[in-house]
Amino acid sequence: MTITHARLVTVPVTDQDRAKDFYVGKLGFEVLIDTKAGPVRWIQVAPKGAKTSFTLATAEQGFTPGSVRGTILETSDLDGDCATLAKAGVVVDGPKDYPWGRQATFADPDGNRFSLAGTP
Repeated sequence: MTITHARLVTVPVTDQDRAKDFYVGKLGFEVLIDTKAGPVRWIQVAPKGAKTSFTLATAEQGFTPGSVRGTILETSDLDGDCATLAKAGVVVDGPKDYPWGRQATFADPDGNRFSLAGTP
């Protein structure tokens, strides 16, 4: 096996513009692609320099908005990022200490839930 990383994570959303505003404006992701392929709009965003990116897909593309659970995003400044998210109006639970490390959780406007973990 020569798998090196996850390339793309699909995040199901109801409104691609609202989702794009959240991921770019609140999480600081960069827009990698925003184009139409026939009737489908393809929006791909990622943290700066990340190998893994996220596509913001709609129900029309066969996805259920709000169904993401268990995706963990890593940060080198957990407390600072939690404060920045809260200041931007994002409800953040934590950070909390767990046996495996410190984490906080938050959701995007569609209810997709993410954990934010400090660098181990």
